[in-house]
Amino acid sequence: MSENVNIPQLRDPWMVAAFEGWNDAGDAASGVVDHLIEEWDAELLIELDPEDYYDFQVHRPQVHAGDEGERLITWPAPMIFHARPDRGDRDVLLLRAPEPNFRWKGFCSTVIGVAKLAGVTNLITLGALLADSPHTRPVPVSGSTTDPALMERMSLEPSRYSGPVGITSILNEMASLDGIATASLWAAVPHYLAEPPCPKATLALLGALEDAVGMPLPQGVLVEMTEAWQRGAEDLTANDTEIAEYVEALENERDTSELPEASGDAIAREFERYLRRRSDDTD
Repeated sequence: MSENVNIPQLRDPWMVAAFEGWNDAGDAASGVVDHLIEEWDAELLIELDPEDYYDFQVHRPQVHAGDEGERLITWPAPMIFHARPDRGDRDVLLLRAPEPNFRWKGFCSTVIGVAKLAGVTNLITLGALLADSPHTRPVPVSGSTTDPALMERMSLEPSRYSGPVGITSILNEMASLDGIATASLWAAVPHYLAEPPCPKATLALLGALEDAVGMPLPQGVLVEMTEAWQRGAEDLTANDTEIAEYVEALENERDTSELPEASGDAIAREFERYLRRRSDDTD
């Protein structure tokens, strides 16, 4: 990272982070950050030196032609973007990176140092995992948080997960210990449709993120992309009897196990999103 990084005066910023790889089934999590970078025309604030964090035999640099035909090398570097949404009174830092291979503690310390220097008080990490989830139902999004306000607003709890973790868990833990309120949101991607992208899961994560920050987030082309993805999934099941039977079994399992109160919470949150967007459109 450059020693002369110039962080502008920010308005009560929050940070959202997503990492390619183990934490990013169907590119759903990184897809949210990419979407917001484009929708908000975010500007690159900081690019971390990849030499410290990556095995370049795993995350290989890419070569491509520049505007004038010159050969350019693109390295798998962590990048933090700054966005100033037209609506709302808070700035946003968007972290997008491949999951590091080395020095996780050092990496997280650097990111948290930038966040604190910028005045970040809330960090939300995004992830996606492959699951036994039918594509014909809404994408399940689960989450955990250390923030009492989010616990109440989104019915989230501290994580009780035990097992292997990715970089998102380490970043959340270290940020929380350093006084930053954190939340983690995860979408469940149908494992039989694992080939990225999965815009339906990206849209679901975007909705959960909107609930977390309490401000309308732009959906852009994600709605149309989700509809196209859904049609492709329907075509797949229509042409493969085995997959169709498997999806039906998942549907039955999902419908019988889904709690009425959970469905009620989901409906309430969807209605709150509608009201936020309606208010945003009429301003």
